[in-house]
Amino acid sequence: MKRLFLALMLLAAVVRADAPESVYQLDATLTNQSGERHHLDKHLGHPVLVTMFYGSCPMACPLLIDTMRSIERTVAPAERAKMRFLLISIDPDRDTVAKLNELATSRKLDTSRWTLARTDETSVRKIAAVLGIQYRKLPDGGYNHSSIVTLLSPDGTIAYQSSVLGTADPELLAALQRQP
Repeated sequence: MKRLFLALMLLAAVVRADAPESVYQLDATLTNQSGERHHLDKHLGHPVLVTMFYGSCPMACPLLIDTMRSIERTVAPAERAKMRFLLISIDPDRDTVAKLNELATSRKLDTSRWTLARTDETSVRKIAAVLGIQYRKLPDGGYNHSSIVTLLSPDGTIAYQSSVLGTADPELLAALQRQP
C-alpha cells in the first residue's frame, strides 16, 4: 500500500497541469462528439496530438485527420495506447455535437482516444492563440486557417509543433518518443 501511495505521489509531482506554460491553464470548456462537457485537461497524463479544424472543410482538415492517423499508425502499440487525439472546431456554429459525432463515425475514429470538440467563440480564439493557429472566416462560410499538429506533453506543455501534412513528421515522432 505504501508503494502505491508513493507511486501516486511521484506521478502527481511529474504530471502537473499547473505548469505555467501548460495549455491546460486556459479556462475553456469543451463539448465532445458525445455531448459530454470537459475541460482542456481531460487528457492530463497522456501525450496529446491536438489541432483545430472545421467539419465541413473540403481539403486541409481531412488531411489533418489523415496526418494524425498516420502518426497513430506509425508509433509502437505501447506508445499508441498512451496517446490521445484532440480536434477542436473553429466553427462552433456549424460543428454541432451531432455533426462531430457523424464525422467521428464516418472517419472510424476510436473515440476512447480521439476527441472531436466544440467550444464557444471566445475559447476558440484563446486556444488558437496559445497553439499559434491563425484562422479567419471566409464570405462563403468556410475558413482559411493554419494547419498545425501540436504535440502536448502529459502536463499540457507544447512539446513540438508540425505543419507537415499527409505523413508522420519524423521530428514529431522523435518528440513523441521523448514523452514519459
